[in-house]
Amino acid sequence: MPVRSGDHPLSPAKSSPTSLWSDNPVAPSLDDFAAVARAALDALPEPFRGLSQDVVLRVDDFADAETLEALGMEEPFELTGLYFGVDVGRRDEMGPAAEPSRIFLYRRPILDEWCERGDVGLSDLIAHVLIHEIGHHFGLTDDDIDRIEDD
Repeated sequence: MPVRSGDHPLSPAKSSPTSLWSDNPVAPSLDDFAAVARAALDALPEPFRGLSQDVVLRVDDFADAETLEALGMEEPFELTGLYFGVDVGRRDEMGPAAEPSRIFLYRRPILDEWCERGDVGLSDLIAHVLIHEIGHHFGLTDDDIDRIEDD
């Protein structure tokens, strides 16, 4: 993952309480994660912000067993985020969605990656995972997103 601390243009300001996490022995809560993710979502430039307003953002400690099984994953720490829904480009052809699109962020795997890496701020990493999932909302594949990140 090419994100480095302070590099992500959508991460909250350095003066935010999230910048203190590296010195704080208490891990940020689900609500803390949601606040950082919401700030990153709100910082999206138009038209992306407007097209993402109906996306439901949810933060859980881990993906549930059913989700992991559906994705062929055995280890819950493998999945940091997930987009569930119909991407913006296919909505007209598929008709109205039965449920709103949802982005799940998984706190414990993100915290684990943050601790293991040590080269990125937690707010930057949360924003990075969120932006990756928003890419799926706009119809990008993992390969598309990887190419964009590499540029």
